[in-house]
Amino acid sequence: MENIKMNAAIITASDSGYAGQREDLSGPAIREMITAAGYTVVKSLLLPDDRQMLKEAMAQIADHNEACLILTTGGTGFSQRDCMPEATMDVAERLVPGIPEAMRAYSMQITKRAMLSRAACGIRKNTLIINLPGSPKAVRECLEYILPELKHGLEILLGEASNCAR
Repeated sequence: MENIKMNAAIITASDSGYAGQREDLSGPAIREMITAAGYTVVKSLLLPDDRQMLKEAMAQIADHNEACLILTTGGTGFSQRDCMPEATMDVAERLVPGIPEAMRAYSMQITKRAMLSRAACGIRKNTLIINLPGSPKAVRECLEYILPELKHGLEILLGEASNCAR
């Protein structure tokens, strides 16, 4: 995997963060963890909970091959403004339900409220898009759980591995 550029992008969805009324703590938590895992963060965006803006940002990153991984945080709850899963599904060419299912199953061992997550995951071109929760604590828990397996999925997506046999 050393010959593949493992570029990642981070998108935080937060109306109050975008307005400068709240500090984004989840985006930096993602950056810290994925950098330690060997990814290079090439883009980090803080956007409002606006489906069109989120959709356009994800599509641009994927369509211009800027990153093989987009990690989003925020916008996965029940609020009227929460629209990250919908924006993700708008741009995804193929859905990857197993990743959010695994995060919810793992998180349910920590808090029953994990069942309230509407996180989605999909692939657009050569980019995997994963919705993470909005809280820094939940971001760390979910990433810690899925990061070890993401490398293999990305190797397959990028044509570096031919099958899932271990």
